[in-house]
Amino acid sequence: MAPVQLAEKDHERDQEFTKALHGESYKKTGLSALMAKAKDASKVANEGYFKHWDGGVTKDDEDKRLSDYSQLTHHYYNLVTDFYEYGWGSSFHFSRYYKGEAFRQATARHEHYLAHKMNINENMKVLDVGCGVGGPGREITRFTDCQIVGLNNNDYQIERANHYAKKYKLDHKLSYVKGDFMQMDFEPETFDAVYAIEATVHAPVLEGVYGEIYKVLKPGGTFGVYEWVMTDNYDESNEEHRKIAYGIEVGDGIPKMYSRKVAEQALKNVGFEIEYEKDLADVNDEIPWYYPLSGELKYCQTLSDYFTVFRTSKLGRFITTEAVGLMEKLGVAPKGSKQVTYALEDAAINLVEGGRQKLFTPMMLYVARKPIEKK
Repeated sequence: MAPVQLAEKDHERDQEFTKALHGESYKKTGLSALMAKAKDASKVANEGYFKHWDGGVTKDDEDKRLSDYSQLTHHYYNLVTDFYEYGWGSSFHFSRYYKGEAFRQATARHEHYLAHKMNINENMKVLDVGCGVGGPGREITRFTDCQIVGLNNNDYQIERANHYAKKYKLDHKLSYVKGDFMQMDFEPETFDAVYAIEATVHAPVLEGVYGEIYKVLKPGGTFGVYEWVMTDNYDESNEEHRKIAYGIEVGDGIPKMYSRKVAEQALKNVGFEIEYEKDLADVNDEIPWYYPLSGELKYCQTLSDYFTVFRTSKLGRFITTEAVGLMEKLGVAPKGSKQVTYALEDAAINLVEGGRQKLFTPMMLYVARKPIEKK
């Protein structure tokens, strides 16, 4: 594959578009925030995202997505953030689940586990790469008392993250920076630790983002990542396998899904020493990581779980899609909103199928260290 051209930085343009599209909707949540969007700007975001998928599973279209990775991701999260928060909460990631453990508790434990494996403590300055609306960062700073800087290329998510940090009186510990994780603006050797939770999958080339993380880490610093990868069972020449991977890419704003081997080699290529690696989706858990998307209500532990899992289940997604379609017809929701829910529905189907066939994992955990001395 040819080297990927880095995106042009135009933060002022992105900020102006975010203001035009979202306005003050960052103060709202879920579908109420969706209804507050500017209709014309929403149409631009919709077209800006879905134009990347017009050609389907072709090499030319894949290359276009890779070269336009920044705007692809930016438009994606402009479109889906409100749906994510409505269905899932403010931590956009999967987790392991145990009987007797509520959904929100599992989410927090998954974040605590990463912080524990990385030995994050209160004396550290930590970078959260692809921080979303700040859910994991808020939990990890409460757990460890460390200082966290969140990096995000989506202005709307940064607005929401700042809103939550102030709301929960954590703004003295949390701050957020607009930026492209393929070309970070931090000084070299700024952070004691760096983590990424299901975010670096949006990179067009993993060496690119891993290399930037390596650069901003202090010598001896730790990088921990829950990476989305295709497993060793995945065969790109298998039509069914590629269809599943493509469905995940379309519905999750991913230029290209890579394999576990590619991710591991990318870490080594940029200089990291891998200290721990484990696919936490392949440990024979009684409750599968994808159960909320599959609608398996038997695994719910609390009343709140039932509401969450129902919203993310096939029936819940159908109801949401039709409701959003009606809102769109009535002019309450922006045009193209139903198309977004269709893409999310397709992603959910393929995530579950990829999980069942063990072709895909959302939690390939790597804990890697930057050597104190260069070899």
